[in-house]
Formats: sequence, C-alpha cells, structure tokens
Amino acid sequence: MKRNRVCELLGIRYPILQAPMNWVSGADLTAAVSNAGGLGTLGPNTGVDSIIEDVEITGERIRDQIKKVKNLTENPFAVNIAVGFGELRKFSQKVVEVVIEEEVPVAVVSVGSPDVYTKVLKDAGIKVLHAVSTASHAKKAEKTGVNGVICEGFEAGGHKGLTELTTFTLTPMVADAVTIPVIAGGGIGDARGILAALVLGADGVYMGTRFMLTKESESHQLVKELVVKGGDTCTITLPKGPMIVRDFINSFTKKFMGLKESGISDEDLFQFSLGAQYNAQHLGKAEDGEICCGQVAGLIDGIEKTEYVIDSVKKNIIQLFNDIQKKIECFL
Repeated sequence: MKRNRVCELLGIRYPILQAPMNWVSGADLTAAVSNAGGLGTLGPNTGVDSIIEDVEITGERIRDQIKKVKNLTENPFAVNIAVGFGELRKFSQKVVEVVIEEEVPVAVVSVGSPDVYTKVLKDAGIKVLHAVSTASHAKKAEKTGVNGVICEGFEAGGHKGLTELTTFTLTPMVADAVTIPVIAGGGIGDARGILAALVLGADGVYMGTRFMLTKESESHQLVKELVVKGGDTCTITLPKGPMIVRDFINSFTKKFMGLKESGISDEDLFQFSLGAQYNAQHLGKAEDGEICCGQVAGLIDGIEKTEYVIDSVKKNIIQLFNDIQKKIECFL
C-alpha cells in the first residue's frame, strides 16, 4: 500500500485529520473518523453535559472519552491539548497526564507554545502535531521536536491567528519553511480542497466544520441544520481579547459586535460570551449561542455519516486529478 508521510507517521490509511471542536468532537465522531481511515481527535468538553471548573473532574472526563474511543476503534486517534495561559494551564497539564497514562498515540497541541509539552509527550512515545499560524511558528515547532505541524488558514473556524494568512498562502510558506510533515486546515471540506492542499505542499489535511456536520458529531441537531443552510458569507471573525474567533453569523454574533462597537469593556464582553458555545452546541440555542464555524460551511449542503464523507473524497479525488491533468496540458 502506497502512503504519504502523514499516513506513515500516524499509521492511518488516508491523510485526513479531524480537527478537535469544543463540545462537538466526542468519542463517537473520533472513532468514526479513525474507523473510516482518517485520524479522529477528541476535543475539549466532549461527551459531557455541563460546564465545570474542576481540574480533576476534567481529567477524568477526558479519560472516560479516551476509554470509549478505544472500545469503538482499534485504529490510531488523537486527543487535543490546548496549552493555554496562566491559570488555565492547570487544565492542559491534567490532560497531558491522562493522555500519557492512557497511552494515546497522537496529541494535537494548540493555543500555546510547543516548548511546553512536546518533550514530555514525545518521551512517553506519543506523536506530537502542533498547530501554527505562521511559517516562523512552524520553524520554532520543528526545532522543538514536534513530529508534524498543522497550519490553519484564516478561513478556519474557531480560534484564529492574528495574521489573516489564508490557507492558499500559508500552506506553501510553511511547506517551504520546514522538513517535517505539514497538515493544512482552513476552508477544506471536500476532495477539491484536499487535492488543492496537497498541491500547495501539504502532506495531509485538517477538517473541522465538515465533520461537525456529520451524524456522529455531538453538535446539536438544530445547530447542524442552521449551519447547513449557511451561504458563502455565513461566518464572521470576532475579536476576543488577544485572540480572534471565526463564528457562524447569528443573533449572538450580531449582539457581540454591537456590544464591542458600543465600547463595552473586554471583561464585560467576556462575561457576555461565557458559556455561549455550550448554549449552542449542547443546548441547541442555535441563534443565541456561539457556533464556531469555518468559511467552508457555505460548501456543505447535507448532514452525512462520517464514513460517507471520507468515502466521497476517495471516490472523487482521482477523477479530479485526471481533470487537472487535462487542464494543464497547455503547459506540457
């Protein structure tokens, strides 16, 4: 079987990684992606029904989800470790402990420096993929010893880098900057996006929104139905303190921007947003909650099984490759 670098590194059939999503990517979705030949990833707050601030309970919750994934698939999977800053780092430290104890094969590390956890994870035999938003960040991650980098363009949902670099420009920059495998994310949801990412220099792809809109995801059905109806301009970026987040446009985002423009303090804006993702993804308050969502939502018109999503890529990508060969004949 012929494989590329990402497949060889992670022991998977197809170079398709499911991005972790808060309250969305639980054990069922993670296992479904891995069973279909990709790499599923457990995200924060999945498989639970309440918001908590207890570190020990947080650790046991992720442990329960890891055990459930292991019961659902024999294939490799990953756990997301959001490094965090200040007091929040106590949560990621606990997740790292659990990931090591449970011998999770892959860690997808984000929202923080690669200096923090790369060595301890690799020393435990875990493959480390670090999310970056610039070529210089990718270089730093490579020097730190990560096994691969995930570069997310500004089109992607959820937390964004501040540079506004798109997938089309960021991916080749990162591919030129490092020698380790590169996984591209942001605006990728079908065979066309995957093939484009590979041509741009990536070894694999990172897809979130497409997998959020599957039957196995924990996203509330009302959220799925609303996002599927979204058009080409259905998302917006929201400034949240030192970070930027891309969300689906609804009543929540409109109220958020109105408060921001009114001059409200960052603390009051933070309080307004508190629990908003939980309200949408878990409680189904699709209009009044926060739906992290990428621009690729405008390309998705159905809620399918995860296996169907990956099978459709497999069926379409060879035909697309043949079509491209015809289009470039003028250069030959």
